[in-house]
Amino acid sequence: MSLLAKLWKEESGQGMAEYGLILALVAVLCIGGFYALGGAINGKIQGVGTSITNGDGN
Repeated sequence: MSLLAKLWKEESGQGMAEYGLILALVAVLCIGGFYALGGAINGKIQGVGTSITNGDGN
């Protein structure tokens, strides 16, 4: 029984698991931000491309 109790109380891998969860959360937030801003960024890039093609100088 002491082995089972020791394994139950041991928390050596807990810190690494928490870092993994934080990393996963940051990745999800970055993907969401890129998805949300994707249309605005695409519109700006298309506007620059149109200005270059037309020679507007804007």
